Amino acid sequence: MVSLGLGVGLAAACGLRVFLPVLALGLAARLGAVALTPGFAWIATAPALLALAAATLLEIAAFYIPWLDNALDAIASPVAVLAGILVSASVLIDVPPLLRWSVAIIAGGGAAAAVQASSVFLRLKSSALTGGFGNFILATVEWVGAVVFTLLSILLPLTGFAVLLVALVILVWRRRDPPRHPEGEGIA
Repeated sequence: MVSLGLGVGLAAACGLRVFLPVLALGLAARLGAVALTPGFAWIATAPALLALAAATLLEIAAFYIPWLDNALDAIASPVAVLAGILVSASVLIDVPPLLRWSVAIIAGGGAAAAVQASSVFLRLKSSALTGGFGNFILATVEWVGAVVFTLLSILLPLTGFAVLLVALVILVWRRRDPPRHPEGEGIA
């Protein structure tokens, strides 16, 4: 359960920023705080950590450029899902490979996709309402959220998993229950 919470929590954080959770996972593994599934030790190697650190900094900076942030969403969406699958599979220790990859694809990829889709939707709304000038606030909230959720997932994986579940329930509930208009107000 702990490795599932860790994997899905990190996957959800990948939906906010693709590289930051993978970098944090690599650092945690390098420090011995997290065990990786055999075959994923490369995440904690010095070259991988340097590449992930550079990618993290570039990704965070690029989302502060108004026209580039929307273009990056087109690239980040499928990459976030792949990163979510990767981080989930990398921490599912002692799980048979077929089950590991099934869970990683469904839970990890699904969590990353759900968070990324919400982020893209919010950025599109922000761009439409502010001409892109309000997106820097959203970019800040996203990377801070990615940091917080990544740390929460690594330090308290079951709590991170519970927070993710509550957030998903709220998102689904809000989408299924459209705003109601009092009779006669705003209805043509």
